[in-house]
Amino acid sequence: MTRTIIRNGTVVSLDPDVGQLDGADVLVEDGEIVEIGHGLSASNAEEIDASDHIVLPGFVDSHIHLAQTQVRGIAGDWSLMGEYFDHMLGNITGLYQPEDMYLGGLFGAFEKLHTGTTTALDWSYPNTLEHAERAVDALQDAGLRTVYTYGPPGDDSAKWWYESDVGLPEENIRAIHDERISDDDLLGLGLGLRGPDFCVDETARSDLELARDLDAIATVHMGAALWPSSDYGDDYQGFGCLEGMLGPDVNVAHGNHFSQEDVQHAVDAGVSFSSTPEVEMQMGHGIPVTGKVLDAGGRPAWGVDVCSAVSGDMGSQMRIGLQLQRMFDNQEIIEGHEEVGEVSISCRDTLEMATIEGAKALGMDEEIGTLTPGKRADIQLLRTNDFTTAPNHDPVQTVVFQADPSHIDTVLVDGEVVKRDGELTNPLVDEEFDRFVASGERLLDEAGIDA
Repeated sequence: MTRTIIRNGTVVSLDPDVGQLDGADVLVEDGEIVEIGHGLSASNAEEIDASDHIVLPGFVDSHIHLAQTQVRGIAGDWSLMGEYFDHMLGNITGLYQPEDMYLGGLFGAFEKLHTGTTTALDWSYPNTLEHAERAVDALQDAGLRTVYTYGPPGDDSAKWWYESDVGLPEENIRAIHDERISDDDLLGLGLGLRGPDFCVDETARSDLELARDLDAIATVHMGAALWPSSDYGDDYQGFGCLEGMLGPDVNVAHGNHFSQEDVQHAVDAGVSFSSTPEVEMQMGHGIPVTGKVLDAGGRPAWGVDVCSAVSGDMGSQMRIGLQLQRMFDNQEIIEGHEEVGEVSISCRDTLEMATIEGAKALGMDEEIGTLTPGKRADIQLLRTNDFTTAPNHDPVQTVVFQADPSHIDTVLVDGEVVKRDGELTNPLVDEEFDRFVASGERLLDEAGIDA
């Protein structure tokens, strides 16, 4: 049995039964949190000094495309319909070789771990089964807990998008599930559905049925792209052909154009929503769905989305998402000729959207998302003795508004230390760096993209 004690930290458990504890210890045995309290002891335990640290759950990114990491810094001025679909899905993604999938996923996962994210849903566009296998290799080599999401291949946008009648490659998906994922404790399977916005009704329904047959999360891009064939606005019919198939295993990425009635119906059915506020603000998706989900009695999960455009840091998403929704709520009050007397959603709300709500969206809330005895030890330690974070009056506000990735000192995934003293422990960070950079340079050169 391996034991680790995290000692004398400010524990922000996000579990209402555990609460927030000062000068507390967290005992981990074989990757499981077994006890949280004061003065804990266990023989032969590695000790991690958490004095002047906030101890909290690792972030959960509910929607990201990790393989875009080596082409980061090209899409910061792109809109969704103006450049992203043409350049990324219609060009660059088709040029990926299996090793590009590996290197992008590997360093995307490293960025996640470095910035305090311990779990992510990686929406992948594998051109072949070998592409998918190398993408899974990257996640396993990095040590990130992941829902590997097999989406449509990126080799032919006309075939896989634009009212496609071609279903997801079932044989490849079953092979990845059976041979690579089903026996891996850190990996789960998701299916990246195009939904009725991007494929014909029969295809949309059959893809969802396949996900259910494999007991996989079905995550679907909906309500964001304004295709000429889509009827957005007052007459947009929401889930369309997927009506009657909604449930807790369905996750909607974006959902900006859904009506309040659509969102209410989905929340009542248990559907989760992943909002990626920074990318949505930039690329023209529309107003994030956050407010509608809250009004429906639910809570969205945060995600980064396209790391070719923005940082993979989840802290940025929870800050931007929080303040953007506050702005909309405040403006409504101001337009009613009243003064804003209190803010709408809290720092704790947005932190929970970055942790336990993400875990719920991925069907993993019994395993991760809070520091709770019995859950897996996915934990981050954040320094508070820095002159930019001290004094630590309110730990939750410190995490949300004062801290950045430079303050994340230690990260554990399933009880294993993957970041210590501010540095990732994996030797592949250095060993594969040159190949990672070369991969990005080759992809942009072949795509004819002037970075």
